[in-house]
Parts: sequence; structure tokens; C-alpha cells
Amino acid sequence: MSRKLAREAAFKALFQLDFNFEPDERETYEKLAIETMFDDEPRLTKKDLAYIESSVKGTRSRLEEIDATIAGHLKEGWQLARIMAADRNILRLAVYEMKFAEPLVEKAVVINEAVELAKRYGTDDSSRFVNGILEAISK
Repeated sequence: MSRKLAREAAFKALFQLDFNFEPDERETYEKLAIETMFDDEPRLTKKDLAYIESSVKGTRSRLEEIDATIAGHLKEGWQLARIMAADRNILRLAVYEMKFAEPLVEKAVVINEAVELAKRYGTDDSSRFVNGILEAISK
């Protein structure tokens, strides 16, 4: 199984949590989102599940810091809530992987994978937008 599919499943879980999340039941919602993504892709292994779980939980546990990092690189007048949900969660996962994951993922790999996710799940402009924000953050 490739890390690419596991990363995609982590993105889908984060996307789901962006819309279906109760702060009081964080662990329950995270577990359900992760399990749902694991069930959707039978080619995922236990190692992939561990990656998905650590990525989703890690991203969610540092969400304020990650969102502040992204917001700090948006054009003046733009707010994180204004970004399309797919792009927002692709950026969140990528920032987590570049800055907080253990071990850190190489920045070029993170950016490339995020751009590919944006092409698949975003709009025509998403890949350029995601690439620009992540390039700025990576410096």
C-alpha cells in the first residue's frame, strides 16, 4: 500500500471532521472518521491505519497552530473560513506533515502530494493556490 493512499484517506477523514465534529466528543468523532476511511479502502494495511490515525489526531491536536500558520500566509483580507473546505484540509494535513509529524516528511514530497490532492478534490485553481501557500510556509 502506498503512503499516497494513506495520505488521501487522512485528508478525507480531516475533511469529514471539518463538518461533523463535536468538541466534547473529539476522540469518538476522530475514531469514527478514521475507521470510515479505513473501511473505504481495503488495500490499506495496519501500518497505513497507524499513519492515518497519527496524521488525523496530530493535525486535529495542533489545529489552532496550523490554522494560524496558514492564515498568516493568506492575502490581506482573506480568512481561513473563506477557503474551500477541501483546500483548507489539504493545507492542514500538509502543514502538519511539514512541521509536526514524527518523522517530518520532506517538504518537496508534502507539497507535491498536496498539489495532487488539490487537483483531484479541489477546483481548477486549487492546485496553484495550495502550491503557493505551501511554498511560502516551507521557507
